[in-house]
Amino acid sequence: MNEIICPNCKTAFKVDEAGFADILKQVRDREFDKELSNRLVLAEKEKQSAVELAVANISNTLKEERLKIEKERDKLMHDLQNKENEKNTAIQLAVAHSQNTLQEQLAEKDNQLTVLKAQSDTELAKKLSEKELEISAMKSQIKNVEMQKKLEFAEATRKIEKERDDLMYDLEIKDRENELLEKSIQEKFTNQLVVKDETIRMREDEIERLRDFKQKLSTKMVGETLEQHCEYEFNKLRATGFQNAYFEKDNDAAGGTKGDYIYRETDEEGNEVISIMFEMKNENDETATKKRNEDFFAKLDKDRRNKGCEYAVLVSLLEADNEFYNTGIVDVSHKYEKMYAVRPQFFIPIITLLRNAAMNSMKYKAELNMMRNQNIDITNFEEKIDAFKTGFARNYDLASRKFKTAIDEIDKTITHLQKTKDALLSSENNLRLANNKAEDLTIKKLTHGNPTMKARFDEQNE
Repeated sequence: MNEIICPNCKTAFKVDEAGFADILKQVRDREFDKELSNRLVLAEKEKQSAVELAVANISNTLKEERLKIEKERDKLMHDLQNKENEKNTAIQLAVAHSQNTLQEQLAEKDNQLTVLKAQSDTELAKKLSEKELEISAMKSQIKNVEMQKKLEFAEATRKIEKERDDLMYDLEIKDRENELLEKSIQEKFTNQLVVKDETIRMREDEIERLRDFKQKLSTKMVGETLEQHCEYEFNKLRATGFQNAYFEKDNDAAGGTKGDYIYRETDEEGNEVISIMFEMKNENDETATKKRNEDFFAKLDKDRRNKGCEYAVLVSLLEADNEFYNTGIVDVSHKYEKMYAVRPQFFIPIITLLRNAAMNSMKYKAELNMMRNQNIDITNFEEKIDAFKTGFARNYDLASRKFKTAIDEIDKTITHLQKTKDALLSSENNLRLANNKAEDLTIKKLTHGNPTMKARFDEQNE
């Protein structure tokens, strides 16, 4: 039972675990929905700001480009007008020059005719004829000059028209380039808006995915831990892809700690291909103190070394907002040797990656194991020979000492028997002397000097 105090009336009341969990879930869901609403509002504001900024940038860019195009067009029209004015001025000057030249020549000829009228008719006629010839020549010359002027005028007109056409063509090209530039700018900013919308949509999908993930954690994975989830994912592929693999919980706490799961795989000959120590870490949103992935690296490395595993992998849901760990498979071997941190969706891929890398070195491992076995056989043979030599030497030493002890005992026995022999020989001599003394003993010798005993023996003889 949990005790809850009302913030208004300060009344304490007790609720069971189910009611307390339901209250916590309501508070957590309300806070999550509030946070989600705030993030959606912020995302919408960012989207609107980005759209307005992009529209303003496009408008300013289009205005600047339009001003540039209008300036270039005005410049081209001004150049064209100047060319037209120069052409008309050249034409007028050429015509005026031709007319003035002709009038001057006619006036000169009239003056000459006036002077010639005072002369004689013959000279006048002669000179008239000459003058007429000269006039005809002058007229021809004037015609030629007019034709040349016309040709020059036509050539000048053609050049001016060509320049005008070139300028118009350049103006059209500029207009097309400006249109294409304007279109490309519009497409660019349209694409940027599409990318921005796609980014916002992806963020919204990510928020929705997180919400769905939370719901799944509270519904689908009720009673199912991260360890059970990983074990289920592995067992789905065990029969097809991991026939020779061992994947079980680590129940050996002899070293003081233990990991969650150990993965080992061998080939057909029993050679170990790869071994991995797994640690699975999950954390609920209502946890007061948030753990970091780095907090478990040292323990995982110690468990890997104690259990003789080649690699260490942390399967973690911690630090959900950390982009460093959300990229997928993270190599942290710069801190701890042969260690990786992954999200649960990369649990099977990290096994296959490490396994495929280990398969490439299996040939060398097999040769190394064969050489190691050969060395072990030679070492065992040498150890057996050394053991035989040591045992034989020990037994020889024991037998030699026993043999020496036996020889010493035999020598002692011989010495004892010799003493016994000498004692027996001495006893025999004493017995001989005793026998001799016994044989020399008579009654006469016994009674000699003893009258009492002599009287007794004499009485007996009588």
